[in-house]
Amino acid sequence: MNRPHHTNGGNWWPGWKRPLAAFLAVSCAALMAAGCATNLNNAANGANGLPAEAPAAQNKPVTIAMVLPLTGFGRAAIVGKSLKQAGELALFESGNPAVRLIVKNDDGNAGSAGTAAQEALAEGAEVIVGPLFGASVPAVSATARTTNTPVLALSNDRNVAGNGVYLISDLPESETERIVSYAIMRGKRRFAALIPTGAYGDTVERAFRTAVTRGGGVVVAAERFDASANAMLEPARRIFDLIKEAAQTGAPVDALFVPGNQDTLPTLGPQIAYANIDTATTQLMGLSGWEFPNIGREKVFVGGWYTGQDPAEWQAFSERFAQTFGQAPPRVAARAYEAVSLAISLSGKPKGQRFTQANLTVPAGFAGVNGRFSLKPDGTSERNLSILEVQTYGSHRIDDGTRAPGQSLLGHSPPGLTGTYSPLPPGQLPSDLQHRRPLPVQPVAGRTTYAVPL
Repeated sequence: MNRPHHTNGGNWWPGWKRPLAAFLAVSCAALMAAGCATNLNNAANGANGLPAEAPAAQNKPVTIAMVLPLTGFGRAAIVGKSLKQAGELALFESGNPAVRLIVKNDDGNAGSAGTAAQEALAEGAEVIVGPLFGASVPAVSATARTTNTPVLALSNDRNVAGNGVYLISDLPESETERIVSYAIMRGKRRFAALIPTGAYGDTVERAFRTAVTRGGGVVVAAERFDASANAMLEPARRIFDLIKEAAQTGAPVDALFVPGNQDTLPTLGPQIAYANIDTATTQLMGLSGWEFPNIGREKVFVGGWYTGQDPAEWQAFSERFAQTFGQAPPRVAARAYEAVSLAISLSGKPKGQRFTQANLTVPAGFAGVNGRFSLKPDGTSERNLSILEVQTYGSHRIDDGTRAPGQSLLGHSPPGLTGTYSPLPPGQLPSDLQHRRPLPVQPVAGRTTYAVPL
């Protein structure tokens, strides 16, 4: 399903297909007739991003707030704008006149985030979507807890989850456990790893070692590397030498885990090839950072495995976003869309019973842009993560990540459900956002990859 909905009952998608321009025209005309005015471009100044209330609404609308970085230099403000647009798209597509979306600017820092949350609560927000950065979450959540208002944060730092904060994000721990579990299911037992330095790498290494041990495997060796090309050489050489030595002793390394991205893999690929690592014996595998155009140009990565999400579902969302706003979305925009859609799906319940922990953490979960996801009482989330295999052109889905009732979302599905897609080059946003331009036929892959927890 392309659009998020609450999977435990309720009629949340009324089949509303009105074009965005028509919706805005009707809404603005109605507001003007009522003596009101709304400026869709003033969200960067902390004002409402959408009409406050449909004229036909009999009761006070349910207010959903977004706290986002909308000003400043660099990619944060650009991403923040896309997140705002994704939230607007969710509201437009719901066709729900009983919901009001307000957008507050946090300037990308914790101090402003706390103030933005205070403003949102003063305007009646019953749930907050955001902030984007983990450093801003404590300020928002501290304010939100004064009114028992839940926070659907877009950070991927699980350290800020819990106590009313739910992460609507892709957690590197979950991705790591998924790829390791799949590799063990395919008979891999002896692992080596080449992991970047920094906070992201720390998180991934801990998750990697835990997952391998839990699955009955062994970490033969692990090295950390800095992102600069020269700094990669020595740790990579040590790992490659160990792999070659192990192959000669009759106890080969079954898999080499390289959680890199398009900034590091094009440098590491030729080194792996030069070292003559037999990838038929030592399976290469990574995380969602592998999801970038032309990874298959480095032949050594062809046949490699990595975690990703349903490309067909992303394609549908990406096309609708691009048709509405004139540009392709960054991957993280899907998370904002899901968070607002989730909130809308619960908005029909009586006040005080809408955004409770019980409703937010229903075991059945929710259907999102990139497959099913569920929120857990500890504030983290689980998602259906597919396993994809790199091909010369594009990638091939070899495991779709579906689950039986009660089975972990990190578990694998029976073989046979596969799909093929091709990542596409960046569109109108800066290349560091790593988004993908949508195509009308082939599904699209892509995501924003962050070097540190957001």
